[in-house]
Amino acid sequence: MPVDSSPTPELADSEHLAVLGYEDSFNRSMTLWANFALGFTYLSPLVGVYSLFALAVSTGGPPSIFWLLIVGGGQMLVALVFGEVVSQYPIHGGIYPWTRRLWGRRYAWMSAWVYIWAMIVTITAVAEFGSGFLASLVGLPITKTVTLGLTVLFLVVALGLNFTGTKTLGRVARIGLAAELIGVIAVGLYLLIFQRHHEFSVFFDSMGVEGKGSYAAAFLGAALAGLFLFYGFEACGDVAEEVADPARRIPKAMILTILVGGVSSLFAFGGYVMAAPNLAAIVSGKDADPIPAILQASLGDVGAKIFLVVALTAFLSCVLSLQAAASRLLFSFARDGMIPGHTWLARVSPHTKVPTNALIVACSIPVILCLIIFVGPDGLLTQITSFAVLGIYVAFQAVVLASLRQRIKGWRPAGPFSLGRAGFVVNVAALVYGIFAMVLLAVPGRSGVFLNDWIVLIGLAIVMGVGLLYLFIARPDRKSDAPSGDAIHVAELLRSHRK
Repeated sequence: MPVDSSPTPELADSEHLAVLGYEDSFNRSMTLWANFALGFTYLSPLVGVYSLFALAVSTGGPPSIFWLLIVGGGQMLVALVFGEVVSQYPIHGGIYPWTRRLWGRRYAWMSAWVYIWAMIVTITAVAEFGSGFLASLVGLPITKTVTLGLTVLFLVVALGLNFTGTKTLGRVARIGLAAELIGVIAVGLYLLIFQRHHEFSVFFDSMGVEGKGSYAAAFLGAALAGLFLFYGFEACGDVAEEVADPARRIPKAMILTILVGGVSSLFAFGGYVMAAPNLAAIVSGKDADPIPAILQASLGDVGAKIFLVVALTAFLSCVLSLQAAASRLLFSFARDGMIPGHTWLARVSPHTKVPTNALIVACSIPVILCLIIFVGPDGLLTQITSFAVLGIYVAFQAVVLASLRQRIKGWRPAGPFSLGRAGFVVNVAALVYGIFAMVLLAVPGRSGVFLNDWIVLIGLAIVMGVGLLYLFIARPDRKSDAPSGDAIHVAELLRSHRK
């Protein structure tokens, strides 16, 4: 269990930041609950379960629900490692400054490059998917033109809200949290209690998805049920300089995000399985979008409309949180002079205390991707987003690996959140889990179509290839004097300042 290992009261937030080489530039108006809400709405169980339910059940049957427990446990290990790191380094940008301070500038540049593109593509995908809910609510046909217009509307509205400041971000995140809890826990419990068509034993029945082969292969194929869901908790650390007492509160917010997200997902997934009038059609793949019918049959017309409003609130909050996290990462990059246009991107509004220019980029690139999807062939969104989850897991494990490397060299995390002697074991376990998860995500499919089978690795290779090319031609690491690889030294400084 995490323990408070600090022998004396912690440094003030500004003093802690000064030891790390930065000055306070933001309003620390984000509370523990607002920070948790930010991470939770980014993780978004409602979005994740809705998106993956049919795929998971048709691949692994009802037992695919157990992937929520497996991946939730693995990601909790990662969150504990992140908690120790952010407790020592409560700096804007999350993965980028963490990997830079734990390893070095080039290592951090590549880790953050992969992560930012995965995040930007995720913003695009969530906004596109949310546009379908909005179209259904207002009665518009779901055409490419309507999808484009409503997706851009999502992105621009989220940008406008982000422009108004951290308080609005925290307020909308809390509203989104309430919407998520209503949409997943309340609806899930209602379905489980009042709309059950099956016994609980159905979760141990494969319903023949394995065919003549082994069920183990079918179960592994359903891993996406959890792997696509349990990330977003790292966003709590992306806004560290806008959180009061971040060294203590952000690790707690990350843990809460995983715990509440896991419970919410279990209720939602389980409720949809138990309330499905024709579960066999979902398992066989004949019903590829079963949740609307389940909700319609269980909640009626009025209830289904209310659910659409709740879902739209959750989607908007998710886009808002994603934009905020991406902009803080871009700001952190720019503040250290590591990307083109860094002077412009590093500007913070004197009025709202948010990185407005970085926010504009975090909205503009998804809009450009939407236009590309609009003129491109059908299915392009799936192809360009398929690398995103693997990219995020690669970035996560870059932090886990760098943390383990420093521990081997003698680093003892100096933040108030500490795992103590258990830290090394947890770090190793998190790395083993992460490698297992990346293998599951990267293994080519067996459709016989080269592009479809290898698209995840192709997408990641393109992003990493472009990043490496820029890194070795432009050498941004040489243009920055930002501190790096100083985990042991900073830990000693923090301890000395507490005495």
